[in-house]
Amino acid sequence: MVRVAAIAVLTVLGASSASGKPMRFEFDHPAMGTRFRIVLHAETDSAAAESARAAFARIDGLDAALSDYREDSELLRVCREAVGRSVPVSEDLWRVLVCARQVSELSGGAFDISVGPVVRLWRQARMLKELPDPHRLDEARRLVSYRLVDLDVRRHRVRLLQRGVRLDLGGIAKGYAVDEALRLLSDLGLARSLVDAGGNVVAGDAPPGESYWRVAVAPLRSGDAPGHQVRLRRAAVATSGDAWQFAILDGQRYSHIVDPRTGMALSGRRSTTVVAHDGMTADAWATALNVLDVSEGFAALENVPGAAALTTREEPSGDRSYASRRWCQLVRSGTITPGG
Repeated sequence: MVRVAAIAVLTVLGASSASGKPMRFEFDHPAMGTRFRIVLHAETDSAAAESARAAFARIDGLDAALSDYREDSELLRVCREAVGRSVPVSEDLWRVLVCARQVSELSGGAFDISVGPVVRLWRQARMLKELPDPHRLDEARRLVSYRLVDLDVRRHRVRLLQRGVRLDLGGIAKGYAVDEALRLLSDLGLARSLVDAGGNVVAGDAPPGESYWRVAVAPLRSGDAPGHQVRLRRAAVATSGDAWQFAILDGQRYSHIVDPRTGMALSGRRSTTVVAHDGMTADAWATALNVLDVSEGFAALENVPGAAALTTREEPSGDRSYASRRWCQLVRSGTITPGG
């Protein structure tokens, strides 16, 4: 079983196989502020290691392009150069921007990659251990709207409609990275692989002798045992919540997740798991559904083919879980096993 958000030490399980039967190998690599884990099945340790290195190199390249921490990234270059004029972007950045726009529109702005100015203030607040200045927060919030990011679909160019807009792909980039790593492994003939990036998991074909990959969903609180198990094959699952990333400011617990519509960091424990056809979609919607009211979020998710969600929230009467319609259908079909 693979545990969502597990961090493993670099290991290789197996050696050269005289029989030619695929064996399980496991690799681990830091990137994008987390650790990427690859589990794959190959006939030799050399083939496994070479393929893993190629996948990690692909991830590192995406980190260099999509990071909002690295001033030399393509993303921040666009933030500097695309104010009032359109600039060309790479195919990778374009795909992420298009998916982000779709999620923003369907979620009514609950997911919004232009949230960068507000996120920066909350990062400073966590470091200083004090709430952001209300005036600065209000000014930053005025720069947040996915409608300020103009996408030229024909030419794959981007234009920012207001100075000060800063893009943040923290809620979607890791999902795209796991998708691309798995795609590369499949192209190399290793379709029986799984890639995990701290809660963003994408699975290829099932392991030898199995019908699916089993993934344990991270709990609401760090240290608790997983409460659900997801069975995946050529699909993705992402969990987003504040179990590990939060701050206590003025006696109140605040998540690292920010509501783009208000500029406020979420308060109150919550965790959302989304199953989807690809990691980028699962990643973005896991964030959006944490922001939205449960019923509103599930209604929006119905517009995403094949996507299903489970969200758990701390309420006055205790922790309570809510499942989307498709999640309940998947439970009945045996794809998802609660308490498994």
